[in-house]
Amino acid sequence: MIAPCDIAAAAQLACLLEVSAPKPGNVSPGRHFADTRYEDFLASAAAIGAPLGGAGTRPLGATIRLAVEATSRWCRSNTNLGIVLLLAPLARAAASGSDPGDARDWGQTPESAASGSDPGDARDWGQTPEFGDSGIPTAADSSLQKLRTAVGEVLNATTVDDARQVYAAIRLAAPGGLGQTDSQDVAGEPTMTLVEVMRLAAERDGIAREYATAFEVTFASGAPALARARRDGLTWDDAVVETFLTLVAAFPDTHVRRRAGADTARMVSERADAALAAGGVRSEEGRRAIAAMDAALRDARNSANPGTAADLTAAAIFVMLLTGEWHRSA
Repeated sequence: MIAPCDIAAAAQLACLLEVSAPKPGNVSPGRHFADTRYEDFLASAAAIGAPLGGAGTRPLGATIRLAVEATSRWCRSNTNLGIVLLLAPLARAAASGSDPGDARDWGQTPESAASGSDPGDARDWGQTPEFGDSGIPTAADSSLQKLRTAVGEVLNATTVDDARQVYAAIRLAAPGGLGQTDSQDVAGEPTMTLVEVMRLAAERDGIAREYATAFEVTFASGAPALARARRDGLTWDDAVVETFLTLVAAFPDTHVRRRAGADTARMVSERADAALAAGGVRSEEGRRAIAAMDAALRDARNSANPGTAADLTAAAIFVMLLTGEWHRSA
């Protein structure tokens, strides 16, 4: 397992790296929304450390509610509900223990266990890992698979009380554009487990889709895109922006769809795809396309803000930190 203090630090760092990168249509340094500033996200990142660090000691729903309550003491608006919903199962999975016959800790290969070196340990995050063809560090690949397996176990073990706690957290965060549903609406009391109610919402919400698929987008798209970007020598800022654009291009943002409609969500995906085709952060033409995309997505209501993709990007960063990827020579 990973120590609670390292889970807390990785969660906070994931949030800080995500919000500090200039992702088009999102808050970043010097780019604020009318009701939310960059500093609000910094406060939110700090606030969730302790609740997520203790994710292995309490039910999943309680951790989510505690993290949202901690955030609400520092921020008046919803800054991180989606991030908390994604990071909490990952944090609980990382704290859940070891696999007999394999490495004892997340991020630790059998060879490193024998030598006493742990690529997933915070003390060794400065070391440069070897990468496979997928872009995932080869020393962390078994840890990545084990982490996803543990996430599936965490989700399948959720209860009705977990759903009840999450409903309370959602009502406290009061996200915009949530709407109403005929079954298991968050305004009422759930009668199904947390993963069951998330499955009901999976087609209309990208965060719920992750619960329904054992974090398919995070593990199969987000984390590999981030690992490839870092392998290619991109800075964390550029790697995060490239990962974000990759996710927006591949998966029309459900936050945009709820607030501005399916046509706008498709337009945002097309702009992201065009920016990547122009080179993205790797070329001047691509950077101009990213800047134009950012300008096009900003309005007084932030209705075209790809918030779900930003949350998924934070989850991908968290996964890579948990499996040992920190600063390489970029």
